[in-house]
Amino acid sequence: MSREIDVLYQGALARVTLQRPDKGNALSATLVAALTQAFEDAGAREVRLLVLAGAGRHFCTGFDLSDLDAQTDDSLLARFTRVELMLQALHAAPFDTLALAQGRTMGAGADLFGACAQRWIVDDASFAFPGAAFGLVLGTARLADAVGPLQARAWVESGALFGGDEALASGWAQRRVGADALDAEIARLAARSQRLDAQTQTAIHRALDANRRPRGDAGAALDLRRLVQSAARPGLRERIAAYRAAQKKA
Repeated sequence: MSREIDVLYQGALARVTLQRPDKGNALSATLVAALTQAFEDAGAREVRLLVLAGAGRHFCTGFDLSDLDAQTDDSLLARFTRVELMLQALHAAPFDTLALAQGRTMGAGADLFGACAQRWIVDDASFAFPGAAFGLVLGTARLADAVGPLQARAWVESGALFGGDEALASGWAQRRVGADALDAEIARLAARSQRLDAQTQTAIHRALDANRRPRGDAGAALDLRRLVQSAARPGLRERIAAYRAAQKKA
């Protein structure tokens, strides 16, 4: 397993921790590959609850742009596509998923948080969706599923930072848990996740998902198409660079 994540199995519980605290746990290409493999492995091991956390101050500050100068439009397109496929694998997982946000949870990191069925804030967290500023459509439909299209549109179009209270009021996060109570609360959720047999749990997840907007293979294909269409528009690297420059001046 990549050094950029830590995976701990405790019976039917899997704890996956992003291990790039010096980079705000930003999603490098190798981190995305490691997460994709971890989710696949969890399914093979009949995990019933996967807990996703970030080491250090922040859960995940988004897509790693530290090597932007070495990227091309095509390489960025490939990387964003792999991010979306990783998010789809997490969202469609046949087991319960819990994301634990703390500190900054931004962009693709917020999308990672939103791909989980259970979304908790540990002490406090802030969120933002800046991708639309450089023309990217990533995770927007899953966000709308969670909070409704009007709220999703407001957050995506503004790109503004919002805090834990707003996340909780909107349903984007379901609970706020203190760090000192976290292990006990995870243990309770892990026990609840094993009340049903694995096949029933999977069937319920699929039924609940189908009762929202069209999902399954058709919904996943639509999300991927929207992402690729937005990222394939010429000038992606230049738009990202302009966004970063504007952020530094702000």
